[in-house]
Amino acid sequence: METLPSENKLIAFFKKLGPGLITGASDDDPSGIATYSQAGAQFGLTTLWTSLLTFPLMAGIQGMCARIGLVTCQGLTVTLKKHYPRPVLYTMLLFSFPAITLNLGADIQGMGAVCHMIFPVIPVSVFCVAITALMMYVIIRYSYQKIARILKWLCMSLLLYIIVPFMIKQDWLAVARNTFIPTIRYDKDFFSIIVAILGTTISPYLFFWQTTMEAEDMAHSAKGIVVDKRVLSDMKADVNTGMLFSNIVMFFIILTTGSVLFPAGVRQIDTVDQAAKALQPLAGKLTYFIFATGVLGTGLLAIPVLAGSQSYMLAETLGWSAGLDKQFSQAKPFYISIIVSLIVGLSLDFLGVSPIKALLYTAIAYGLTAPVMIAMIMHIGNNKKIMGKFTNSIFSNILGTLTLILMTAAAVAMIWFLF
Repeated sequence: METLPSENKLIAFFKKLGPGLITGASDDDPSGIATYSQAGAQFGLTTLWTSLLTFPLMAGIQGMCARIGLVTCQGLTVTLKKHYPRPVLYTMLLFSFPAITLNLGADIQGMGAVCHMIFPVIPVSVFCVAITALMMYVIIRYSYQKIARILKWLCMSLLLYIIVPFMIKQDWLAVARNTFIPTIRYDKDFFSIIVAILGTTISPYLFFWQTTMEAEDMAHSAKGIVVDKRVLSDMKADVNTGMLFSNIVMFFIILTTGSVLFPAGVRQIDTVDQAAKALQPLAGKLTYFIFATGVLGTGLLAIPVLAGSQSYMLAETLGWSAGLDKQFSQAKPFYISIIVSLIVGLSLDFLGVSPIKALLYTAIAYGLTAPVMIAMIMHIGNNKKIMGKFTNSIFSNILGTLTLILMTAAAVAMIWFLF
């Protein structure tokens, strides 16, 4: 049987997807799932509208980062190091590293807790150690191309979250109303969750990862390839698909917890496994199992992105040889920094750091630091010395400015209500 033209187009489109899809999907990590679950449990369906808002903003910022990577063939850290004062770079690293480490630790703990929930005879700590060891092995053992292929298929695990709400009775009129008509509550808790949602969807570590992965993709492409309209068009399709995928999953997680946990009076979600457990008596065993399995898939996807982005930032700052395509012996400091970041993240479990506090603090930290990063990315994107003829379009600048204003306003509002 011959392959239909539509099938050929679909396969060709899927092959074009790469850094953008992986970046978008990794954004829905256990940290993100916990934040979205808490939003649904605490406020019902009233935060559904945020998924519509964040899609164009994410696509705009990640598109700028992707274009910077394509044009410069360098990571964001290298660009900042070359063209801006050192204090700018060091300030960014100072704010980014603690948040990424907390994120790593929270994701490892979340995955360990979910594994324990499925296999209760094995302690959480054993699963955490095993997950960390597995991540170290995969990152060190396999090349960038193989890791990218693995991550690409792991993105499919997120489809599980789209299935769940259709297994539950829904008031689709209420869903539509809360999706298209924003509800805003003027109190500390509401603005904290809005900042957490913005922080976990528009995360600074993703800016670094997207830029570096685009640069790596260019390095692995056929020699002589130049940035042109076709290359930029493929990049936009990749980024837009990844960000759309990310926001659809976010929407369905809030919908699931908002339509099941909130009406049942479950207002506080302390861990991702608690969210899954709370769903079991209310929505059935299959729903609970699907939700739990999704956490494992997203964690396996996100941890290499988190550890990799942090190590790329450090290596590019200090001038180390770096790259997931290199052997361990060719980039020892780069891989050692990945190992250290994973061990430090793992240690949070043994130090008794609360996963939910780590998750929410991480998301809020991202929400507070992202405005500074967005301002820098916009400046780079409009700098002709760096970008040549590929500077930001008017539309990109409008989206970037809106993102900057919104994230700054949300952060200021949260600080106002806190104090």
